Amino acid sequence: MTDNATHPGYIAAIDQGTTSSRCIVFDTDGRIVGVEQKEHEQIFPKPGWVEHDAAEIWTNVQEVVDGAVRKAGVGRDEVKAIGITNQRETTVLWDKTTGEPVHNALVWQDTRTDALCRELGRNVGQDRFRRDTGLPLASYFAGPKIRWLLDNVEGLRERAERGEILFGTMDSWVIWNLTGGTNGGVHVTDVTNASRTMLMNLHTMAWDEKICASMDVPMQVLPEIRSSAEVYGHCAGGALEGVPVASALGDQQAALFGQTCFEVGEGKSTYGTGTFLLMNTGHKPVNSYNGLLTTVGYRIGDEKPVFALEGAIAVTGALVQWMRDQMGLISTAAEIETLASSVEDNGGAYFVPAFSGLFAPYWRSDARGVIAGLTRYVTKAHLARAVLEATAWQTREIVDAMAKDSGVELTALKVDGGMTSNNLLMQNISDVLDAPVVRPMVAETTCLGAAYAAGLAVGFWPDTDALRANWRRAAEWTPRMEADVRDREYKSWLKAVERTMGWIEEEN
Repeated sequence: MTDNATHPGYIAAIDQGTTSSRCIVFDTDGRIVGVEQKEHEQIFPKPGWVEHDAAEIWTNVQEVVDGAVRKAGVGRDEVKAIGITNQRETTVLWDKTTGEPVHNALVWQDTRTDALCRELGRNVGQDRFRRDTGLPLASYFAGPKIRWLLDNVEGLRERAERGEILFGTMDSWVIWNLTGGTNGGVHVTDVTNASRTMLMNLHTMAWDEKICASMDVPMQVLPEIRSSAEVYGHCAGGALEGVPVASALGDQQAALFGQTCFEVGEGKSTYGTGTFLLMNTGHKPVNSYNGLLTTVGYRIGDEKPVFALEGAIAVTGALVQWMRDQMGLISTAAEIETLASSVEDNGGAYFVPAFSGLFAPYWRSDARGVIAGLTRYVTKAHLARAVLEATAWQTREIVDAMAKDSGVELTALKVDGGMTSNNLLMQNISDVLDAPVVRPMVAETTCLGAAYAAGLAVGFWPDTDALRANWRRAAEWTPRMEADVRDREYKSWLKAVERTMGWIEEEN
């Protein structure tokens, strides 16, 4: 594309996501020069079970890397490093001699370990390992998934104890294969992905022998824990043969990094089907007493790790889809903004989308969705507005929980994800947070974060200040709501949330 002598080169990033894998090639300004994406099959063997074929994913990863490099029109000598970001907690075990997965990967959404998690909680409950790992006992995390596979795949525990089996989250699986697989592949993970297994101690940043023993996971299956930005090895084949593999970050942490949230109190929120909000809390893990997760944000080489608090909202974009597909009140997702903008306010209606219970900060599985405050005055336009406000108020609840846990006020919220194209929603979030909301030029912050970390590892970018200088704002919203209106509306929202609780009664 350009004359080699003058061009500093490129960085590639692989984003191995829940529904697809893609590769993006970035230039030194953090701009996209080539992209390729490919979906993989979602496998549902039973209700609540979700699996992926790890071999299919690896084939797709190779194809998207080749495709993105080809579309970018760059030679492999111009690509200075490749980084990895991935769907978190998804668990794969494979045979280290043949390289074959021993079973489909168990996806983060898979709930088959529910009963096991209750059993592990014994008389202590879901906080049994929380002080050491930052996580509640939940089917979401990888540790119990490993245990399930060892207990349920014929002969697997014996093979694991003999050292024939390797475990990985998707970052480890991709890196092992990229760096040679059965022929010298590197078996590593990074601190962010390790912090989602429930097996890593946040205070030592190492696998915790006691927890591994309690969970009955043999430590010889675990990868080596490394930083998020260092050279783990080199590509052993394909379009990028010889290129350093130089970063790994779980997807939400990669977005935090791509949004350059390097200071304490800086946070990002990714608005998709659900929403993930992470806030940088500095070099100390902050325990949550308000229903958030304590997680590793990132670690650059030998520097001290940076921690984050994370809040998850189950239903945000999914509520707009529901209005479209189940209710037929709109025909496209974009229409909700037009409809909601046709009225001044919500007409007194509040919509709490607790379709699968409430996530952070409540964690109430007995809750179900509610529309409160209905009168004859309310139109579908008011409901559309209530739908958007639901995302804003749920964001506010997480931000409040973060301030309570950390004592740090959110300074500004950087946003990404599909819903950020809705300007009314962005203004609404700024209003209820009473803080600026900022959207960047490059929307692909997850891939960008992995590229930034890999570039830092090989000196492509000198330091995080250079990355900050790269970050460009596309739009910013500042609060326009009166304080008394905000307080009154928030009170009504919280009242509506209360109405969702206790709907499902425990049956024996």
